[in-house]
Amino acid sequence: MAERWYRRRGWGGAVVVAAGLVAGGCVGATGCSGAGAAGGAAGEADARGGDAVRLLRGAADALREAGSSKARTSMEMATGGTRVTIRGEGVYDYRRQQGRLKVMLPQDPAGTSEHRPITELLAPGALFMKHRGAGVPDDKWVRVETSTLSDGNLVTGGATDPFAAAEVLRGARTAMYVGRTEVAGTTVRHYRGTADLTVAAEGASAGSRGALAAAAKGFATARVPFDVYLDEAGRIRKVRHRFSFVNGRQAEAVAVASTTLLYDFGAPADVRLPAARDIFAGRIAEG
Repeated sequence: MAERWYRRRGWGGAVVVAAGLVAGGCVGATGCSGAGAAGGAAGEADARGGDAVRLLRGAADALREAGSSKARTSMEMATGGTRVTIRGEGVYDYRRQQGRLKVMLPQDPAGTSEHRPITELLAPGALFMKHRGAGVPDDKWVRVETSTLSDGNLVTGGATDPFAAAEVLRGARTAMYVGRTEVAGTTVRHYRGTADLTVAAEGASAGSRGALAAAAKGFATARVPFDVYLDEAGRIRKVRHRFSFVNGRQAEAVAVASTTLLYDFGAPADVRLPAARDIFAGRIAEG
């Protein structure tokens, strides 16, 4: 059902989008990551001393300790000189690994929006979408098993699951401390490096393992360059991943930049998954 690559659409006629969204375009997630060990002068000394990889591999654990937060996402896809951006906003519960996002699809070539926002519910192993598109009743949800997607839902939903974005860092192979800066008025430490999705899947939580393993096999390369910004408590404030995949319709790799921004830690994140009777069981019309 959802494991199809979108057909070429407008935006210059060259954009091919991952399955799951209606209009084509990839959403970039902007997020920040942190680990409690990063706090204070000792944490910075450790980072400078070569412990950045260890620190970043624990970033997801710091989010779990934080409990919840608000999130903004941005996914940007570039191919053939054309660039499309999808944005999202919502909340996430890191302990339950459940989130809710409102995803805004890009405007059409004429500059007017032709799509309603898609409501997405994120859960271990599953993505639920409402207002998914043609053929789906307004009161029904579409359910997708993320482990069946060749990108593990790092791209398909138009937004990278915030906890999955942090768990990608469990596969950090190289990392360097860039320096101090600010994200949304918060002082953070900036790290840059490369993660391996295969390694990330091996160290991930049970809820993320299958999806990351699928992404490791499905992307053009399992190597994922990243930039991540951690606050004094070691929590991710912003993380940017650069994915690359080749779909079944063209040989050219599609570059996807996913950015996740995390803020307002401790904010209520009451996410209720749909009942079985509310999940659409019919066929979804394609693009």
